[in-house]
Amino acid sequence: MLPPFIAIEGNIGAGKTTLANRLSADHNRRLILEAFSDNPFLPPFYKEPERYAFPVELFFMAERHKQLQHELTQSDLFSNGVIADYIFVKTLLFARNTLPAEEFRLFSRLFKVMDAGFPNPDLIVYLHRPVEALQANIAKRGREYEQEIKDDYLTSVQTAYFNYFGSQKEQPVLVMDLGDANFEEDTAIYDRMVALMQESYLVGMTTVVL
Repeated sequence: MLPPFIAIEGNIGAGKTTLANRLSADHNRRLILEAFSDNPFLPPFYKEPERYAFPVELFFMAERHKQLQHELTQSDLFSNGVIADYIFVKTLLFARNTLPAEEFRLFSRLFKVMDAGFPNPDLIVYLHRPVEALQANIAKRGREYEQEIKDDYLTSVQTAYFNYFGSQKEQPVLVMDLGDANFEEDTAIYDRMVALMQESYLVGMTTVVL
């Protein structure tokens, strides 16, 4: 059996939403997907990150909080289980990665006020891919504004995630090192991923190469 509440995480282009959709459909789980495309500051952010970093991160935090507050407070939420394609703390990780020090201090104070009372996932699954594979996936899905994303930005996002996973002591994190594997088309890889999620893990980070 899969854990009751699984959160799928990963860098931009890792395949987290694709995996969350498939797991939800295959296992009859409630699905929580981030509405990232609704952020009006995202396209200009990738062109001028210094100018638009604060509004893009503030919008994401407000929208994620509103969605999780609605979705995770329903009494029947965990009757069949939940699959989400993000964790709320990604708000802080991305902000730390993009904001200057003074703005991040303000942002982190706002985050602490909003980060209250959400249930923790039973398992966080992080999809890891090298930057080259991420860029290939980004190009393949063809979102115009994402074509501005630079390699060093993806690398810094990856570093932020691993720094957090390596230091947090609340939840088990299963890092699946996928390389350029396509779990959409390769059933064996997908089945292996599901089998790994059904195993038990200690709090902290566990890495498996597929």
